[in-house]
Amino acid sequence: MNIQQIMTTRIVTVALGDRLATVKEIFDRSKLHHLLVVEEQKLFGVVSDRDLLRALSPNIGTISETDKDRAALNKQVHQIMTRKPITLPPEAPIADAVDLLLTRSISCIPVVDAEFRPLGILTWRDVLKALVPQR
Repeated sequence: MNIQQIMTTRIVTVALGDRLATVKEIFDRSKLHHLLVVEEQKLFGVVSDRDLLRALSPNIGTISETDKDRAALNKQVHQIMTRKPITLPPEAPIADAVDLLLTRSISCIPVVDAEFRPLGILTWRDVLKALVPQR
């Protein structure tokens, strides 16, 4: 079995210059934990909900929010993303993906074609779903 059979094909992308306010809105409105950073249809990085949490003040949206807290929402994606993410082609075996997830301590693997265009994303959740029969 290869990763194309279990990867998530519904990916959400952002651009290098998108503001963190946009990323926050996407994460707040979805159950996603990773966004692919794409420019000219090619993958440049990954931004996770944890990256966003580290970049923003916990005071955002509270009575304690300051101008400095709000200013962080104007940072751009390229300032917090993981650059040159570890990727795999769709025909890679699931065992290769599991090995990368374990040895590199990463939580997702973008699946890309030969031109580095994103085709999907693979997470631990995808691997676990493949192991458990659908109900």
